[in-house]
Amino acid sequence: MPITIRPIRADFLLKAREAGLDDQNQPVVRLLAKGGEPCRDVLRKARPGEALILASYCPFSVPGPYKEYGAVYILAQASNEAVRYDRFPLPTGSPLDYLRDKPFVLRAYSADERIVDAELLHPAQAEAVLARFFANPEVSFVLARFAAYGCYALRIDRPAS
Repeated sequence: MPITIRPIRADFLLKAREAGLDDQNQPVVRLLAKGGEPCRDVLRKARPGEALILASYCPFSVPGPYKEYGAVYILAQASNEAVRYDRFPLPTGSPLDYLRDKPFVLRAYSADERIVDAELLHPAQAEAVLARFFANPEVSFVLARFAAYGCYALRIDRPAS
């Protein structure tokens, strides 16, 4: 199934990197990577020693009971590395894999950003669960979050018909 991962908002990246503020207008945390932190802007794990920003991010655009913020790591400096937004980042065995073989959560939302469905799963199940979610015409997008810490991982928009 073709998918489209929505990149993290450019205005958020600029505000976090330039003004040092996150989506809640709190100061961001600047740190050096220990290695393995999930870098949301490049969909890979951080390399040891990379300069990172930890900040609060909101992937929602309208007020409502499900609007929430999640912690994200981004690179402290913009990167021109190629990022695949057309496939789910399944584990390949690389230490830089964005998703490892650990449980994560997929939550399906309607166009008015209300939750429709959710499932705790392993990466190997992701494509089947996404197909099931998007078979429901009410589902507009799906959010992934890391299960252990609850950090925001990515947003997948409904495939174009």
